[in-house]
Amino acid sequence: QVQLVESRGGLVQFGGSLRLSCAASGLIFSRYDMSWYRQAPGKERELVAAITATGGSTNYADSVKGRFTISRDNAKNTVYLQMNSLKPEDTAVYYCNARYGHTYWGQGTQVTVSS
Repeated sequence: QVQLVESRGGLVQFGGSLRLSCAASGLIFSRYDMSWYRQAPGKERELVAAITATGGSTNYADSVKGRFTISRDNAKNTVYLQMNSLKPEDTAVYYCNARYGHTYWGQGTQVTVSS
C-alpha cells in the first residue's frame, strides 16, 4: 500500500533551520505532484509548498516565500522541505501530500519554533 513517511520534526529556536523529508513507497513517485501542508492548533490545514512531478515547477505560500525550499529526488522517492529563518508562527504539524488522481497523506510531524 502507499506510504508517505515524514522525518521527525523537532524543536528549533527562532531563526533556526530544519529540513523535513518524506519518503514515499507503494506508488510511482515520479508521476506524483508533491506538497507540504501544515496545520497549527485551532487553524485549518494550509498549503506550504508544492512541486510538480518532474520538479520543474514549485510554488509557495506567501508566508514562507524566500525562507522555505521544496525539492525532490525521484531516484530516492523522497521530497524535502528546507526551512530557514524559522519563526514561532511556523509552529505546526507538517504533512506530506502526494497527488496524481488519488491523494495520499503522511502521518504528520510536529515542528515547534521557540521565540
